[in-house]
Amino acid sequence: MSDHHLDYLNQQPRNIPPPLLPSPNNSIVIWTWVSATIVLLLASCLTLSPRLLLFISESASSDPRAALTPLESFLALHFGILLLAVALALIFNVPCPPQPVPLTQQISQQYQPLLRPLTFAANLSAFLAWNTKSVGPLASVVFVGSFVIGVWGLWAIMFAESSSTSKTTGADKHTSSFIFGNKSAASSIKKRWKQQAEL
Repeated sequence: MSDHHLDYLNQQPRNIPPPLLPSPNNSIVIWTWVSATIVLLLASCLTLSPRLLLFISESASSDPRAALTPLESFLALHFGILLLAVALALIFNVPCPPQPVPLTQQISQQYQPLLRPLTFAANLSAFLAWNTKSVGPLASVVFVGSFVIGVWGLWAIMFAESSSTSKTTGADKHTSSFIFGNKSAASSIKKRWKQQAEL
């Protein structure tokens, strides 16, 4: 073979376009959307049509039942709410291509992707459990657990995020005014700084 022929063979793969295979990012995005759709479908079946459970669970030899027991409908509703929270968490956390981050921007606060959807679901579950009396003490147990998760999540959303802390003074912005009267709050510190600057 001549050198010219070898050069031609070496150049040929460069002209072929790359294969159109899904990248790992695309497959993760597709998996996320498909998983969220399936979980959302299961959640809607459990919350909107729990009698579908009776239809699916019947066998040819069993006697048909007309309705779910109060325990079955209670658990179906609350598991459906939790599955809805998982579906929302999947949707809110769909991977996106990485964006360039400026060097001056630093992430000082840890982020929990399940915080908002699980807080909403836990508060809804606590409200519904509080108003359910047909399952006895189970409703109280579910209420207490969901209430603790929901209220603590609301506290974390409102007070634990970095936006509630003053960048100049480091004080909590939420407790700086009227009711709380916090002397170490951002507005109080700024007022003292202004008074000292005037002197």
